[in-house]
Amino acid sequence: MKEENFQIGRLVRSRQGRDAGRYFIITGFPEENYVYISDGAVRKLNAPKKKKLKHLELCPQELPAVKAKLQAGSKVFDSELKSAIEALGFNIKQKQE
Repeated sequence: MKEENFQIGRLVRSRQGRDAGRYFIITGFPEENYVYISDGAVRKLNAPKKKKLKHLELCPQELPAVKAKLQAGSKVFDSELKSAIEALGFNIKQKQE
């Protein structure tokens, strides 16, 4: 994927590291070839994960409500990120019986 496709508010899946397989939302760009990602559960917005682009898989889903808030600099809550990702069917913990 080209770097231009990685935008704030896009859904990505981690391909490498201890968080491999989890889904996150891009929340910022600290420097070239890196992004900040958060999911509202494991990685909160106040401590986002800095991740290399090559370790991420870009998903076709975009979260327009979250994207608009992040780009406008408005307050976004961790619960909003978490519920937006879960609404798409990702990162849902299965209850054990």
